[in-house]
Amino acid sequence: MASRALSLPARRLAAALSTPAMTRRSFQSSARLLEVPVGAMPVRKPVGAFRGGVLGFLSGATISGGALYYYVIDEYRVSNELLTEDIYALQSAVSRIEGYVKSLEEKVRK
Repeated sequence: MASRALSLPARRLAAALSTPAMTRRSFQSSARLLEVPVGAMPVRKPVGAFRGGVLGFLSGATISGGALYYYVIDEYRVSNELLTEDIYALQSAVSRIEGYVKSLEEKVRK
């Protein structure tokens, strides 16, 4: 009759206290598990996601900008060399045509 008089939470408490100690689970850690090993690394502060994201973006943008700069400079140098070669070729063609025209004018005068 005494068990009927107890409420449901009180019955659960009484049942928990009456169970043997071997069936209970302990969620405690021993002091040995909590010790830090001698050669352990010191705990580092985690880098925040925002700082890491900004730093990653800036470093990536800088590296890609530098690579693009050197690529553009190299392309400019190559195109400048090709243009210079074309100018020299045009200059030699003009001088040959000038020589042909002078020789034709001399032949016409004779």
